[in-house]
Amino acid sequence: MKNSSVNTHMGNITVDNDVIAQFAGSVAIECFGIVGMAGFNVRDGLVKLLKKDSLRRGISVTLRNHKLVLDFHIIVAYGVSIVAVCENLMENVKYRIEEFTGLEIEKINVYVEGVKVID
Repeated sequence: MKNSSVNTHMGNITVDNDVIAQFAGSVAIECFGIVGMAGFNVRDGLVKLLKKDSLRRGISVTLRNHKLVLDFHIIVAYGVSIVAVCENLMENVKYRIEEFTGLEIEKINVYVEGVKVID
């Protein structure tokens, strides 16, 4: 399903999953230790750091049983605790997306696709 919807007493509210992905990407890059979102080229098997204007490409949004499932493909900064960064990402995204959309999050999966040294 390409859209996520909420039923209210006044009617339905439908939000495109790309909008949710874009917002989730902007929340993610605000988190400490995350360098950016990762794009994966299946044909070449290469992972690359996505530019800020294509954040949604590193995030998959699906609606299952009226709840959101988010998959993040991220690149973290070298020298940080990957577990701490991922837990922080999950907590921030869960709170902000649920507040933003009114939809409950069932699961957030985080795939660390790379590590980058920051100057």
